[in-house]
Amino acid sequence: MTVDLVIRNGVVYDGTGAAGTRADVAIGDGRIAGVGVIDTADAPELDAAGLAVAPGFVDIHSHSDYTLLVDPRAVSAIHQGVTTEVVGNCGFGCFPIRDADLARRAIYGYSDDVAATWRSAGEYLDALEAARPAVNVATLVPNGQLRLATVGLVDRPAAPEERDEMDALLRESLAEGAWGYSTGLEYAQEAAATEDEVAALARRAPFYATHARRRDDGAADAVAEAIRVGREAEVRLQVSHLVPRNGIEESRRCVALVEDAREAGDDVAFDMHTRTFGLTHLYAALPGWALAADPAGLAALLRDPAERGRMRPHRSILSAGGDWSRVVLLDNQSWPEYSRRDLASIASERGQEPLDAVYDLLLGALEELDRLMVIIHAYSEDQQREAFAHPLCVPGSDATTLAPDGPLAASFFHGAYSWAGWFWRFAVNEERFLSPAEAVHRLTGRPAERLGFPDRGTLRDGARADVTVFDPGGFGDRATVYEPNVLAQGVRHVFVNGVATLLDGAPTGERAGRVLRR
Repeated sequence: MTVDLVIRNGVVYDGTGAAGTRADVAIGDGRIAGVGVIDTADAPELDAAGLAVAPGFVDIHSHSDYTLLVDPRAVSAIHQGVTTEVVGNCGFGCFPIRDADLARRAIYGYSDDVAATWRSAGEYLDALEAARPAVNVATLVPNGQLRLATVGLVDRPAAPEERDEMDALLRESLAEGAWGYSTGLEYAQEAAATEDEVAALARRAPFYATHARRRDDGAADAVAEAIRVGREAEVRLQVSHLVPRNGIEESRRCVALVEDAREAGDDVAFDMHTRTFGLTHLYAALPGWALAADPAGLAALLRDPAERGRMRPHRSILSAGGDWSRVVLLDNQSWPEYSRRDLASIASERGQEPLDAVYDLLLGALEELDRLMVIIHAYSEDQQREAFAHPLCVPGSDATTLAPDGPLAASFFHGAYSWAGWFWRFAVNEERFLSPAEAVHRLTGRPAERLGFPDRGTLRDGARADVTVFDPGGFGDRATVYEPNVLAQGVRHVFVNGVATLLDGAPTGERAGRVLRR
């Protein structure tokens, strides 16, 4: 194999969890051409003295499905050493599509700047390939879009013929390159899906990731349901952002269920995002039948007291905890006076019940619904510490890739610029409950193994040359809750499929990511 570059003098963490060793890493023809003592005088060299050399980081839980089409540079990810993203999570994603307007209800980062001209998984992956993303991308099949394409936004289980249609769409999507199947059962798009309906679909996939049905009261019961589905479907199960929003004791119950299932022989693990809060659209407070309305119809529903009465009993991701002081409206153009305010205080100032305030805010932002976002304060550092220390847990962004300039400069998604940096700073440099070798394993080999990527996630001869070179003492996040769009620090060089994408901390402009089809 031709050697195009040798990275010398770094401490190599190969992604398996093995201790770091001082070694050289050779790259040739887009693959790792050797790890150890590389004796060649002909190839260019990169001095990594004082730095860690690791496989490119794998984001097992990304929502970059659309933002990689709008701006494929993936600047927020590359600056954290991320070289592969897994999209299509939480039942959100870009296919299959039959009604483009309805499909927007299950897409994060949607933008009119890029028309959704595709309909199937294969067509979406073709569009992504044409965009030439800077990172590798693999996708799951999102259950939210399966239901929107067949059942629509209705509050009922799928009829037998609709289940057959979803099954056919799922099998088609897997055949066209998707790596698995995901659900977001807490969201209105999927809340009416039954356990049996989900298990029948999960049975078709090699990998199943689920945002469980309840993440406040009843969270442990929802994790138990996920485990039953995984067992019934005989599928690798990944419980997405396992830690619930109602305290550490419920967290421990959820983790114990996963441990028990693992001991019983189930192939189950979990991931967790790195924020102390959840993030979603304000319109998540609405039931599915209201979300299905066009803008004029939704405006009529929101103005009608009787229709508000129909909507009020809906148990949503926002209302489930019952404490509206935890829900904070983020910066937006429609209601700037309420930005960074919690819903309880907004409602009190307006002399309303919280849900009526929510309905009024939505009514005043019908042209900006996709940009009206809230955070839900939910987690403690103790919960995070216990979750990330657990050997079955890997971190994920639960965010979209962004860039501080270009078409996404005004967009935000907490975690986009910070998740991997936060994980390293918190787990390795501050709390010190993970060694550098184990933290690299959680960011590389472990998620690659969970998805079944055959040649990524480790530094070994013949593997794809996704490589991150970083300062282990200085790698960390700089973003904050209200200033989330700040690049991480400490990553020096990033190679994607052997191509230098970041050199000396600066983007090269190269975009060598690949669309990974199973």
